Amino acid sequence: MRRIHVIARRIVALAIILSLLFGGYAYLRKRPQDLPWTQIDLAQPVGLFTGRKLAALGQSPDQCRALLDRAGVAYVALPPGGSGQCRYDDAVRLEGGEDAIRLSPASVGPSCPVAAALKLWEWHVVQPAAQRHFGQAVRSMSHFGSFSCRRIYGRSEGDFSEHATADAIDIAGFTLEDGRRVTVVGGWKGEGKDAAFLREVRDGACPLFSTVLSPDYNAAHRDHFHLDQADRGAFGWRACR
Repeated sequence: MRRIHVIARRIVALAIILSLLFGGYAYLRKRPQDLPWTQIDLAQPVGLFTGRKLAALGQSPDQCRALLDRAGVAYVALPPGGSGQCRYDDAVRLEGGEDAIRLSPASVGPSCPVAAALKLWEWHVVQPAAQRHFGQAVRSMSHFGSFSCRRIYGRSEGDFSEHATADAIDIAGFTLEDGRRVTVVGGWKGEGKDAAFLREVRDGACPLFSTVLSPDYNAAHRDHFHLDQADRGAFGWRACR
């Protein structure tokens, strides 16, 4: 009798395991964005590996631009620039459309992976957050630039910044449809709508960018969000501060 009970328990355990496996398989089939080996599609919702897939596009400029094309993103591919450690090959200038958030200044040319992440951030994070907190859309985002041939924190030694290859952009603030401005330096502290909006969009950037640094990180970021697409591999570390 005892042996029968042991066998029965094993059968039940096996049935539970198989049920979980089939359930997980069915779930993941509907959410390819949560699998590390599937191709990224900007039309899909943000998934567990979306940010890593975006960063990896730095190795495939043609694929990145094709993704922008399929998603209907208006952009201009820029010629390669810089030299040595400060060289970029896949910069694009996003073109503002009727419903698209404009970058200000508009001449900025981040790398294609950064541009793709900015569009997903706009669609899935920034605009929904603006509607929740302000009841209106964001019209433009101000920034402090993308490409800058320098080392981290402008030091004379050490690793080069992701800005040196246009793989980063520093976002300083947002202008709403009615002209109201929400800036990182002016709105981060406090308990009001501006602070809630800024913290929500900072948090929402973390699944999309390899590195997200805000005023919570240090004083050097008191007035902007640093967003970059450092390619650290499929399971490399990510920063969200």
